[in-house]
Amino acid sequence: MKLKYTYLFFIGLVLLSSFSIVQKTETSSVIELLTSATNFEAGNDIVLKFSTSNSAQPFLYCTNSYGTTLVKPRLKNNILSYKLPKIICKKRGIIHWKLNKTSLIGKLTIHPIQKVATMETYIGPPSIEAGRKDYSMHIIIPTDSLDNPLAEKTLVTTKHQFLRQEKKDAIYIKNLIAYKNLYSPLKSGRILASSECLAENSKEFTIIVYPTNPTNFTISAARHHSYADGNQITTFYSSIIKDAYNNIVSDGTFVNFFIKNKKGNTLKTSGTTIKGIAAAKMIHPDYKTTWSIKAYVEGMAESNTISVNYQQVLNDFKVDFSKNNRIITIGPLQSFMQQMIPDGLVVRLFVYKNNVLINSEIKTSYNGFVNFNLNTAVYKKRSYTIKITTAGLEKEFKTITLW
Repeated sequence: MKLKYTYLFFIGLVLLSSFSIVQKTETSSVIELLTSATNFEAGNDIVLKFSTSNSAQPFLYCTNSYGTTLVKPRLKNNILSYKLPKIICKKRGIIHWKLNKTSLIGKLTIHPIQKVATMETYIGPPSIEAGRKDYSMHIIIPTDSLDNPLAEKTLVTTKHQFLRQEKKDAIYIKNLIAYKNLYSPLKSGRILASSECLAENSKEFTIIVYPTNPTNFTISAARHHSYADGNQITTFYSSIIKDAYNNIVSDGTFVNFFIKNKKGNTLKTSGTTIKGIAAAKMIHPDYKTTWSIKAYVEGMAESNTISVNYQQVLNDFKVDFSKNNRIITIGPLQSFMQQMIPDGLVVRLFVYKNNVLINSEIKTSYNGFVNFNLNTAVYKKRSYTIKITTAGLEKEFKTITLW
């Protein structure tokens, strides 16, 4: 008898458990989504509503590209209302949601306000080279009042002006931005660029179009006279240096002039261009010679080679020995019109003993004369060979006895 009651007790317990599970399942399945809208404009309030048959208030799990949050509901008349935070409602994009402890999930799309508040515009690089190969990118990001980029395929008009040409191009927002590559024209100058979207205009931007690499050029020389007086200046000029598209090269282009004389020595002078012309100066040699000159814009262009001849300025010079032959006076040194040669002409003195160089001295002329004093502490009372050179001329005095 006891066994019978035990079986009845277990059967009743099983039936009661089954009823509880069914009751629980039925209770959890009565929450239903009431809100049908899935598209919203940024900044508007978003409230998701669900109907429920009991007092359970599960959290709403929401996530977007900016973060994740849990929203607590408000229950009224068996309606669960979930008001999403403003920070989520302001940003364009997709919001994924899931109602906790249920199988209800979904997503909402936030669209930007289709009205331009700001025009973020970028130009880069700000300078390019002429020739239709180089380009600057014009990037436009129209945003609404909540800093959201406008919707995809929104029309943006780019405008640019160069010399007498004005041009407009229609482009469309893609992946949050609109852009246009502005290729350089053949001529150098300035490109002015701006943009427009939904009746809003950006500020003006400037792109500098520089000339390309210079091409080969010619040079010339100018001077007051052709005498090698070591005083006057010869100026070397380039022709107007241009690029392959006939643009004058930028001011400040560096030009090196290399000068080779008859001795095989190389001199160098340089200048920078102004309006395409470079000028460089070099002092005249102090002896008869011929210069061969060639100019370069390093690694890019070169000139022709020109020759410049310099005539002998002195045909002869006088040398006087005095005061026991220890005072040597050279002069008067007269130039091509018999005038005193300008101050600064180099005169060299060499003193030999038994064909061995004992000492040498260098002085420059003053008022047409040069004086050398052979000091007794250096030069003993002996016979020496004296050699004097200036302006490419040389005089030698053998067996000069110093007392």
